[in-house]
Amino acid sequence: MEKPFLMLVEDVFSPRRQGGLVMPTGRIERGRIRKGDVVELVGFGGDALAHVTDIDVSRLRVNEASAGMNVGLLLPGAMAGAVERGQVLAEPGSIGAHVAFAADITLLPEEQGGTEVLTGESLDFCIRAATVRGVVTLPRETDALRPLHVGAVTVTLERPVALEDGQSFAFRLHGRAVGSGTVTQLLH
Repeated sequence: MEKPFLMLVEDVFSPRRQGGLVMPTGRIERGRIRKGDVVELVGFGGDALAHVTDIDVSRLRVNEASAGMNVGLLLPGAMAGAVERGQVLAEPGSIGAHVAFAADITLLPEEQGGTEVLTGESLDFCIRAATVRGVVTLPRETDALRPLHVGAVTVTLERPVALEDGQSFAFRLHGRAVGSGTVTQLLH
C-alpha cells in the first residue's frame, strides 16, 4: 500500500498569470499527488484544506507527481497568507502538528561545534524545512549533556510543526550546529 502524500513547503509564490492562485513549492517526501486532489496544510497553526488546481514540474504542467520530485502546487488564492516555508502539504488527516515531543539526541564533538546542553536551554530545531525555537528538558538525574553524549530529552517548541514518530531533526545553539536527534514520542 502506498504511503499518504506529504510535501515539504520550501517556498511560496504568487504566479503572475494565474490570478487568485498561490504556488507553494518543495519536494514530495512520499506518496503521489494528482490534479484535483485535496491537501491539508499542516504546521504553524495554519491548518486548512485546499484542492490542487494544477501541478508544476520545471515549468511544465503535469497531472500527477510522486515522491522525490520537486514541484509547485497551484492552490486557491485564499491560501496565500496561510502558506509559509516549513509547513507541509499532506493527505488530510495523515499527519498532525505538535509543539512537544520526546527525543533521543546526540551532540557533536567539540571540534565540530558540539557544546554542552542544559535543561531550559533554548535551541533552534531544524525539522524538515522548518526552523523553530524550542526549549529542551533533560531527565532529572542529568545536569547537562556534553559533546559526544547521547541522551533522552523532551522538547517544547514555540510553534506547532508537522511531526511523526521516528522523525529526524538537527538543532543549533547560538547559530552553530550542535547535534541531531530522532522523535521517539509525540506529546500532547
